[in-house]
Amino acid sequence: MNPSGSLTPSPRTLDVDTVAGFDQLVRAGAKAMHGWHAQSLDLRGRAAALAALDAEGAIFLGCTFDPGVEDSLRRRGALIFPRLAGMPFDPYRGELYTPQELYAGIRHAPYEATPDALVYQWSIRPGQRRRLDATLAAALHDHAIGDALEELALSARSGGRAIVGVMGGHTSQRGTKDYADAAMLGRLLARSERLVATGGGPGAMEAANLGRLSECSSLRYLAYI
Repeated sequence: MNPSGSLTPSPRTLDVDTVAGFDQLVRAGAKAMHGWHAQSLDLRGRAAALAALDAEGAIFLGCTFDPGVEDSLRRRGALIFPRLAGMPFDPYRGELYTPQELYAGIRHAPYEATPDALVYQWSIRPGQRRRLDATLAAALHDHAIGDALEELALSARSGGRAIVGVMGGHTSQRGTKDYADAAMLGRLLARSERLVATGGGPGAMEAANLGRLSECSSLRYLAYI
C-alpha cells in the first residue's frame, strides 16, 4: 500500500494493493476508508472488518466480496467499479507484467495463443475502442499499469536509473534492418544504464528485449501491455 497522487494529488489518498495491506490497516486501528483505493483484492472473509469501517469516500476496483457486502458498501458511500467480463486482461491489475506471463504457453503453442497476442488482437478488433466497456477497461488498465511503472521508477529496484519505453512495431520481422536497429537500441540503452520497458512483443519490442539481454545477465525488468 502506498500513498499515491495518481488519481487525486492528496495526502488522503491511499492505494491498498494487497490483502495483507488491508489487514495491516485494520489491525492498526483504522476507523474509516475515506481516500482508500483498493484494487483487484479478494476481500472475501473480511465482511466484519469492512462493516466496522466507515466506507464513505472509499473506491474499490474489481474487488471480490462476500455476498451482500458490495451492496452494503455502496449504501454507505463507497464507489465500486465492477469486474468487466469478456476482456482478455484484468482492467484493475496493479502490477507490471513479467515476460513469463505475457508468453505463457509459448513452449507448447504458437505465439498467437499467448496472452500477449490475445490482448493485441483484442485491441485492434474493428470498433473495439468505441465500445463503452472496452474503453473503460483499457483506460483503467492503462492507469493501473502507469501507476505500477511509476512505483518501479521510484523504488530501490530502479537504482535511480531512467526508464525508456519501446512500444509498437509488431510487423518488424526477424532478420530485417528494423529488427536489428531495435535490438541495437535495446543494447545501447542497457549499456548506458537505462531500464528498458516494452509492451512484450513480437517485432521491435521483442528485438529491444533481446538487445537488452545481450548486456544483462538476468531477466530483471518487467514488460507491460
